[in-house]
Amino acid sequence: MFFINYLDRTAIGFAAPNGMNTDLALSAAQFGFASGVFFIGYIILEVPSNLALHRFGARRWLARIMVSWGIVALLFTWVQNFEQLVALRFLLGVAEAGFFPGAILFLSMWVPAAYRSRILMLFYLAQPLTTVIGAPLAGALIQQHGVFFGLEGWRFMYLGVAIPAIVVGVIAWFYLKDKPTEAKWLTRDEQSWLTTALDAEKVETGAAAKHTSVKFAFKSGRVWVLSLVYFGFIYGLYALAFFLPTIIKGFQDAAGTKFDVFQTGLITAIPYVPAAIAMYFWSRDASKRGVKTWHIAIPAVVGAVTIPLALYAGSPAATIAVIGLTAMSIFAALPNFWTLPTRFLTGAAAAAGVALINTIGNIAGFSAPYITGAVHDWTGGYQVPMILVGVFMLLSAVLVVSLARRDAKLRATAAVAPQTDAVEENAR
Repeated sequence: MFFINYLDRTAIGFAAPNGMNTDLALSAAQFGFASGVFFIGYIILEVPSNLALHRFGARRWLARIMVSWGIVALLFTWVQNFEQLVALRFLLGVAEAGFFPGAILFLSMWVPAAYRSRILMLFYLAQPLTTVIGAPLAGALIQQHGVFFGLEGWRFMYLGVAIPAIVVGVIAWFYLKDKPTEAKWLTRDEQSWLTTALDAEKVETGAAAKHTSVKFAFKSGRVWVLSLVYFGFIYGLYALAFFLPTIIKGFQDAAGTKFDVFQTGLITAIPYVPAAIAMYFWSRDASKRGVKTWHIAIPAVVGAVTIPLALYAGSPAATIAVIGLTAMSIFAALPNFWTLPTRFLTGAAAAAGVALINTIGNIAGFSAPYITGAVHDWTGGYQVPMILVGVFMLLSAVLVVSLARRDAKLRATAAVAPQTDAVEENAR
């Protein structure tokens, strides 16, 4: 589901230089607006959508999201002008709103904390694999120009990536279960063990009694700090996606050659192969040790250093290698990051808190390309924009370390308080 979700969302980036901008007579500004308007509906409805998932159940709501966005994505096949493109991009954001935080929330309802990092890593693998597999796939579909009822290649690509969303949405309706006790593929002992483990987790953290309301999620300083941490990671991720096509174009200019759309897709995929591998082993280590602060902070620092460093690499191979390190660092951190909110949130608070964090992250997705482009125009180069990306990622590292130290102090204070009360009671 996540693979299809990310591929549908980024399909416009494959279609634009391969006929869509020309056929729809789009200027650069119009394309930029159509790309960004997706996030408006997405951001507005993210929290309400996740609360609806909490109320109606993941099976119904995630299936509804899949089918509705698949239908909207299918309509891109017949888009005729800028106005229709903008309307469909906005509707796509409305339809997709809540999928990612809903999936994170759903997995937290099924997986105990000790295993959550590993499971979130397997889920998150879809994102780099969307580029590794999806970019060449989109290129292959675009090359089928005029094969299917005379459709242009970019229109056929939209058709090809939209239909799986509808099909998988229907499958999800019948396959997904809202809780372990509904899963026929678990034995009664397995259902009992899993339910007991998840319930005990809530009791141990006190979350079941204290941190269940939507109001708590919005008032929690920890939620807002985690939102800023996530903002830095997503800012780096989208800046990387924005910067990589420019790098590839530079390779073509330097070599005096021209890559076709399939070759460009393969080159784009290169940094994401080691990213997927690094995410697997880093999250595996986090799962064995328990997620530590440094499992998130170290990748943030590596990303902060490497993304501006890519500008000073001396060759195409060195540049791709440095960008690969950046991709590795971002994807290594993300699944471990998402274990943090559900440590202290449950129920409606978890639904609202996870959605709020993801909403702030998507603001970075909306703003990163625009800020990068604007600062590039202002300074005449990519040095300052990429340094700015590094600053945001370094801020993420600082905030996650500060939050961990604050939590450690609170735990120490809580541990001392009962001892003090016992001494006073004995004295009395």
